[in-house]
Amino acid sequence: MTPGLAAGLGLALVSAGALNWGYFAQHGAASTLPPLALRRPLASLRLLFGKARWLAGFFVGIAGWGVYVAALTLAPLSLVQAASAGGIGLLALLVSREAGLAPWERNGVVVSVAGLGLLAGSLSGHTSHGSGGSAWAVAAWVAVSLGIAGAAVLSRNAAAFAVAAGVLYAAGDVATKAAVHGGGRLAFVPVLLACHGPAFVSLQLGFQRGGALATAGVATLFTNVLPIAAGTTLFGEGLGSLPWLRVLAFALTVGGATLLARPARRNPGPGSLALAGHSDTI
Repeated sequence: MTPGLAAGLGLALVSAGALNWGYFAQHGAASTLPPLALRRPLASLRLLFGKARWLAGFFVGIAGWGVYVAALTLAPLSLVQAASAGGIGLLALLVSREAGLAPWERNGVVVSVAGLGLLAGSLSGHTSHGSGGSAWAVAAWVAVSLGIAGAAVLSRNAAAFAVAAGVLYAAGDVATKAAVHGGGRLAFVPVLLACHGPAFVSLQLGFQRGGALATAGVATLFTNVLPIAAGTTLFGEGLGSLPWLRVLAFALTVGGATLLARPARRNPGPGSLALAGHSDTI
């Protein structure tokens, strides 16, 4: 492993820690707020930015994303995401220390971590940085992701918003990888911002409807897994030395996300109660 690659993977771990702590802090704050409404965006943003804990989580998350971009300049997308996958374990630890975990949440975390571990193992021996990929292929990936996210939010429940956020953040990561190659690929900068904006909104709405693992956890899984698939299909980063593990790894990851998405029967914050009875506030 080259020093640059090792540094990139180290930055990916730092990024995962910052992003998942940021999600945890934002969830804890957003779940106690009055209902957020797309029809009143400025009022909703004032509610969020007026909460110190949410603001701390937001800025730590922004810093984590900056570190993630730096990691992408040093290592392949698929390897960066594989290293970032450990963030779900940190999120589970934080949730466990604060509120404990329901049996299905523990099972979901175990299955998810096993899938992500196999996913990382399937990249064993991978050193190729790949290419910048086809601009048209990246654009198509983003377009399909937007369609999937749009269809998901029609359900207006916590899991749906989490899936939408994860798919959109993943699309933003794919656009980011294309953009870091510079030149004409910098045109993907507004694309990644266009993905991150609705992803942010979806995640905050999800936070008021479900627990941290059912929202941030599910979103994190999709954010990690989809860019790995993009790295091998769009950016020519190869399948690693054990490609057969990919199928099993993806199956376990999806199974873990399904378990985590199950609604918890905890007493939600006032924001969650209000939204549960007033879905028209969206």
